[in-house]
Amino acid sequence: MPWTKEHIQWLHDTGEVIAISTGENVPVYEFAYDLANEEVMSHWARHFRNHYCADDAIEILKPEGMTKTQYFLNLKFPHKTKSPGPSIRAGDFAEILVADYLAFLHNYYVPRTRYDRKIIGNESSKGSDVLGFKQNNPSPSSRDELIIYEVKARLSENSATNTLQTAIDDSSKDEIRLAESLNGAKQRLYDQRDGAGMAVVSRFQKNVDQPYKKIFGAAAVLTDSSCCVGALAEASSQEHSSRAQLEMIVIRGPELMSLVHSLYQRAANEA
Repeated sequence: MPWTKEHIQWLHDTGEVIAISTGENVPVYEFAYDLANEEVMSHWARHFRNHYCADDAIEILKPEGMTKTQYFLNLKFPHKTKSPGPSIRAGDFAEILVADYLAFLHNYYVPRTRYDRKIIGNESSKGSDVLGFKQNNPSPSSRDELIIYEVKARLSENSATNTLQTAIDDSSKDEIRLAESLNGAKQRLYDQRDGAGMAVVSRFQKNVDQPYKKIFGAAAVLTDSSCCVGALAEASSQEHSSRAQLEMIVIRGPELMSLVHSLYQRAANEA
């Protein structure tokens, strides 16, 4: 399905960096969204909704007698207030935003396979958060790239938790679960009858015979009130299993949890 990218124009590199304790400079992006831009918000809501269910499948999948809006709010989307729904919403939003960052700003192929077959809306999907693939030529090359991002969100209250550190720590686990994550993505692409996507993933399941460049990523997505530069600067990559291949990013924006709830509601209402 076509994926909308107009909303990614709201994501700006601030030019700021956070120098963390182990010496790396982490770039800071600002997500300066505009709720008053009805056209972009509507397109974005469709893009967001389609991660959970393709528009042409809603009528087939929803229970008889249930409206499309009810289907999304009651069965597909994490719940707005029932725990752990709000935190799942925040996490899914952050993952999709980082997926868009990699796809639209860095030209990775990012399979959208994590949310549409969740059995329980109020649970997180298993496996690596975001997988991105870059293959410049049809034949496998050692210059091909696989990027695996761990994404952590803190979109509401202030917290003593160092969200960037949590993302770094969990990123270390991605090497162990990579084979399962690739297999999971390939299975879902098969369900979607996406042969081209399956072929891309298949190439990256052959690291021994056909090596490629592997990059790990750790992203902290934070509302402005939870973005404490001093606390983030205490993060360390020292214990990361692939420290030399690790990149990091911080994305911040105003009142992001309010945006998340607004986006989910619009996505349901406009289904």
